[in-house]
Amino acid sequence: MTASQNLLPVYQTLDLPLKSILNEIHQSRWVLPAIQREFVWSDQQICRLFDSMMRGYPFGTFLFWQIEGSTASKFKFYEFMRRYHERDAKTCRELPALGDRQVTAVLDGQQRLTALNIGLAGSRAMKLPNKRRSNNQAYPETFLHLDLLGEGAEQEDGMVYDFRFLTLEKAAEQSKPAENHIWFRVGDSLQLKEGIGIFERVQQHELNRDQQTVAFERLDLLHRLVHKTPLISCYTERVQDLGRVLDIFIRMNSGGTVLSYSDLLFSIAVANWTELDARREVNEIVDALNGVGGGFSFSKDFVLKAGLMLAEIKSVGFKVENFDRTNMATLERAWPAIRQALDLTVRLVSNFGFTGQTLRADSALLPIAYYLFKRKAQQDFLTHSRHSDDRRNILRWLARSYLKASGIWGSGLDTLLTSLREVVATQGTNAFPATQIEEEMARRGKTLSFTPDELDDLVELPYGDSRTFALLTLIFETVDTSKSLHMDHIVPISKFKRRLLLAEGVQEAAIEEWSEQANTLPNLQLIEGAINQEKLAMMPADWLRMREPDDLRREKYIYLHMLEGLPEKLGDFEVFYQRRRRSLQSQIALLLGGSGAESASAPKSSAA
Repeated sequence: MTASQNLLPVYQTLDLPLKSILNEIHQSRWVLPAIQREFVWSDQQICRLFDSMMRGYPFGTFLFWQIEGSTASKFKFYEFMRRYHERDAKTCRELPALGDRQVTAVLDGQQRLTALNIGLAGSRAMKLPNKRRSNNQAYPETFLHLDLLGEGAEQEDGMVYDFRFLTLEKAAEQSKPAENHIWFRVGDSLQLKEGIGIFERVQQHELNRDQQTVAFERLDLLHRLVHKTPLISCYTERVQDLGRVLDIFIRMNSGGTVLSYSDLLFSIAVANWTELDARREVNEIVDALNGVGGGFSFSKDFVLKAGLMLAEIKSVGFKVENFDRTNMATLERAWPAIRQALDLTVRLVSNFGFTGQTLRADSALLPIAYYLFKRKAQQDFLTHSRHSDDRRNILRWLARSYLKASGIWGSGLDTLLTSLREVVATQGTNAFPATQIEEEMARRGKTLSFTPDELDDLVELPYGDSRTFALLTLIFETVDTSKSLHMDHIVPISKFKRRLLLAEGVQEAAIEEWSEQANTLPNLQLIEGAINQEKLAMMPADWLRMREPDDLRREKYIYLHMLEGLPEKLGDFEVFYQRRRRSLQSQIALLLGGSGAESASAPKSSAA
């Protein structure tokens, strides 16, 4: 360890009021490094910050990195958000090259300083409810305002001073002395002169003497806060070592809200990529993946780990050493192919019927993505018949991996993924190596074999269990999973009201059991969303006769969906339930009793 690494960040108090802080920001002397989080504060959080400062509460401690010119020239920096727009401007703009001048990068305190910048010198444009995203009028520009009159006592929300984001029109409209409200745009305080300037501003409104006193005192307090009160206490790191700074940043921020390691670590990719903009690339692929099919909820963490996995970085762990210059150069070279493989993977699982609500663990997709990456698979992998067996094997393995109650994709994930990558690389030349993958998983204590007790538990999975959809896709491979699917109660759940059951002659003692059974696997099927809306509360036999009037087609549907003995009336439910439960139990045992390769073949899916 060098002497420089033993240096501790220097603690100091800066004699800077808010206006001076903004000047540092606007002159690009204080900047955001690539290791930053997107601005995530709500309007209410910004208002509470200003309320706290008005009440003299501590502003919190900051962590700065003082960067010498020779170091600064190696990195990209970003300006603080000023005019936030929920649709059009959610990310900070990159600053032009700063040359070799010294700058101060804000490591801890980015959200607070951004809130100050927006509140004092900027605006917010948030989408109005019930308005289309494409409608520009759905995003009115609002500015932070302070009510110069108001209550002046602590309210139920814990605030004393009433700060709100309002449009200029609404602020003028709601400024009514008779109702004890005068809304002052907080940003106007930057140019407001002390004493007479404040007095003249108050005199612009027709206020009585008491109101004038309250308004003057409140505006004077705001003016002193903006122009005179020093607020910044900070630690300043001066060592020019990115690895050390990144480690400090992670330690300082890991307990924060809405924080992802990828938000911190992909900054090194931003700094080291030379041809592509890593920040834009990662944000774009996250948005694109989440927009596939019925929608997903992938994070930057997922994309970054996929990058490490597919670029064959030695370890897929989120560690500083995995993001060195050499590895990031490798990642950048492979990025176009990685991006294509991720897009193909998500489209594939979407065609399997999965969405963000039914995809139990994102990490399970990474061995699939690596396989498609190594094969240089193209879009025809999704549909061409020559890939149907491969698609079916992938679906079966994915579904099986989701069915363990304890979960497969938790502890030891990085080690597991690294070992599965090796299996795919060596055994996945011609087909997805599901058997070899399962063998490797078993060696690492992640077996996909199921005990008789586990199989019994699966046949009674409830509607809301995260495994239920995966099990249905595994059992009913004839369902076209490329369509938007719903999990449907075969006998509608609305039929299981006490009065309806009693009217059908169901004994009082059996009502609770029937109601529980109605919400488990034997009473569930996968059908297209539009068909489910059509079916609604119809008894299944009536609905199927309407849907399939042809006897042969109806019998085929009954066979493929294991609906023999479909009840004509509610009182027949128990017989139907037990019959279908036995059928499902047998099929689950066939599918899951051995390894994926040994399991009995189910009918081929039309999606495969």
